[in-house]
Amino acid sequence: MIEHVNQLGSQTPRTGPPPTGDAVSVWSWDTTADVVGGYPVQEAGAVLDADERARAERMVQPADRHRYRASHLGLRVLLGSCLGSAPQGIRLIREDCPCCGGPHGRPAVADAAFHFSLSHSGDLAYLALAARPVGVDIEAIPGPQAVADVINALHPAETAELNALAIDQRPTALARLWARKEAVLKATGTGLAEGLTHPYVGSHPAPTHPPGWTLTDLPAPHDYRAALATTNDNS
Repeated sequence: MIEHVNQLGSQTPRTGPPPTGDAVSVWSWDTTADVVGGYPVQEAGAVLDADERARAERMVQPADRHRYRASHLGLRVLLGSCLGSAPQGIRLIREDCPCCGGPHGRPAVADAAFHFSLSHSGDLAYLALAARPVGVDIEAIPGPQAVADVINALHPAETAELNALAIDQRPTALARLWARKEAVLKATGTGLAEGLTHPYVGSHPAPTHPPGWTLTDLPAPHDYRAALATTNDNS
């Protein structure tokens, strides 16, 4: 298990080179901060690319725009630190989707030999860096209505697990389960295209590992749950 999550604050980070072999680096930061990695969030437009700027502008709530800009600013700062490049010089692309072949699969850095995964929820962002396909997810613990909305869309065994819990225990268990499932789906690049039934990841304290993947629960604040998925493929 990864017991330490690096913290990105207001200062320029020192990441070292991208991870190699089986190593994975995980970073977290506050997306409500005014300065991330040495860059003011209000001036993020000078660092983000056109697609990122357009997506931020489409958000209705100012707080949501700020969190999005802060999360992608942190992403670019950390990627740039790994590559020895300016954050605004990082060219982000999409791999082909494994389901349909369209250009909306896993995000990647053009011409880079490592993988990354970004997630943001509530006031936090998490980033995982690895030499192999990787997925990370951070989830704020939801309210009871969110549990009711999705509980029957999960794998039947996961639905049964949640239904067996007391009502007040279900939100935390769902956040744990959801972070694990999203981490795997991000790592594979399929996202939610095939629904929430598969893969089975379980809601118990110890995760179940889907074939070909290792799931790890990551340290997170008490009102969040986070998970990391890494491939077992040695090729």
